[in-house]
Amino acid sequence: MELKMVNDKGAAGTFNAPDALFGRDFNEDLVHQVVVAYQANARLGTRKQKERSEVAKSTRKPWRQKGTGRARAGMASSPLWRGGGKIFAASPDENFSHKVNRKMYRAGMASILSQLAREDRIRVVDDFKLDAPKTKLLAQKVKSMGFTVLLLITDEVDQNLLLSSRNLQNVMVVAARHANPEALVRFPNVLLTKKAVQKLEEMLK
Repeated sequence: MELKMVNDKGAAGTFNAPDALFGRDFNEDLVHQVVVAYQANARLGTRKQKERSEVAKSTRKPWRQKGTGRARAGMASSPLWRGGGKIFAASPDENFSHKVNRKMYRAGMASILSQLAREDRIRVVDDFKLDAPKTKLLAQKVKSMGFTVLLLITDEVDQNLLLSSRNLQNVMVVAARHANPEALVRFPNVLLTKKAVQKLEEMLK
């Protein structure tokens, strides 16, 4: 699979990428499963509800069992009562994670990369460095390559790149080992360094 290369001046030839990573058929069901699992595994339990034992209610029986004409009641913290505890209360330690086998995850990532290559949404660059940690420098470099919204994947993210990209909403910089299916699907353009391609091939083979 041949991918287009770019530099600071625009187009710069082609790059022969491995077919195992960029020449796979698109498996929509697998990609959906991998993306949903990634999002679910990043989810945190941030909600808390009170069970009947945690509600600040008296444990005294509201009225006697028989003879009042009303339904039987044991205590005011009953889930059936207004202000009572929840039956299946949500807790912060709730587990939202989905299990995805390693082989499935690798195949899903390769399927996404292959589809991006077919849609001409991937570019390769020799290297991507900045002389200083300045947001303006990164914005100018990204624009000179013909991008407005970009996911940049490098072999390693140095300090200059990390600091320069923090204030750019439409640019995300990640190391190859942190590349994830959600980001690949979300960004319309992906830029890979040559070393990042090698690292992804090692990780996903």
